Amino acid sequence: MDRNSVSWFGYIPAITTPFRKNGSIAWDDFAVELDWYVTERMHGVVVAGTSGEWFSLSEDERSELFSQTSRGIDSRITTLGGCNAYTADEAIRHARAAERAGLDGILLTPPPYVVPNRRELVQFYREVSDATDIPICVYNWPRGCVVDMDIETLSEISDIDHVVAIKNSTGNFSAFLDGLYALGRKVRYFNMPTSELGADIAGLGLSDGLMGAGGILGSGHPDFWRAIQEGDRQRAVVLGERDRIIMRELFNKDYAGAFGNAQAILKTALRLRGVPAGYVRRPLLDLAAEEVRRVADTLQRLGIEVVNEDA
Repeated sequence: MDRNSVSWFGYIPAITTPFRKNGSIAWDDFAVELDWYVTERMHGVVVAGTSGEWFSLSEDERSELFSQTSRGIDSRITTLGGCNAYTADEAIRHARAAERAGLDGILLTPPPYVVPNRRELVQFYREVSDATDIPICVYNWPRGCVVDMDIETLSEISDIDHVVAIKNSTGNFSAFLDGLYALGRKVRYFNMPTSELGADIAGLGLSDGLMGAGGILGSGHPDFWRAIQEGDRQRAVVLGERDRIIMRELFNKDYAGAFGNAQAILKTALRLRGVPAGYVRRPLLDLAAEEVRRVADTLQRLGIEVVNEDA
């Protein structure tokens, strides 16, 4: 497999898992949430990723999340399942569940906390690839995994059979670009920023899209990439700046929440839009009232109508 084995492109957000306040999953709300992403013209969704609080899900819950996603999306857009785990055996079980559910691929970080070296990273991804037939998007996520994979490591991993894409969330833009030019012909390469510079580089056909978080702006996120495809740089820059406002006001440069936790910020913003995105599951905590107001203020400055959180 390689980049041409899949058609993944555009804005593919990691979406939330709608927990109730008591911690259970609201499956009816999840179905509504999935329909909202399709209606808002997303190119795809990632479930059980960082935004989906994979670390708080049981194996059975993750498997059910994959099945519900496949049924709810019904092949209308791309579906990827987050298979992050501490061991290859765990990741393989998740990958097989995603495959059984009929998802289009999986998203897989290095084992968190472990801090594996290059040889161990390559072996980890090779073991998962050898055990399944599902396409793999490798996720370089330094903040969550304490490992920032360099080009040499990513290049070796991209030679593994089922690896077709890389989501590179490194905070090092120079390294991101080096990886893009080195690997973009072999694998799909995601997470070009929506800045003016990012729009110009994407306009050259050098980026496959952005696997963002939450999709707070709705159709504005995927429409940035549609504008790029249509050669409408001006519209892309305008849409991209709206995304940059969200990132500047609600998140830090390392993608952590500017206040509270990132998952609670995403869920609050979506609920304020009327999307049943749910609440966070412990150990995470939902935003305080003043923090909710900060999220609402940002949305309103962007012209987004806000619903009553208490309704």
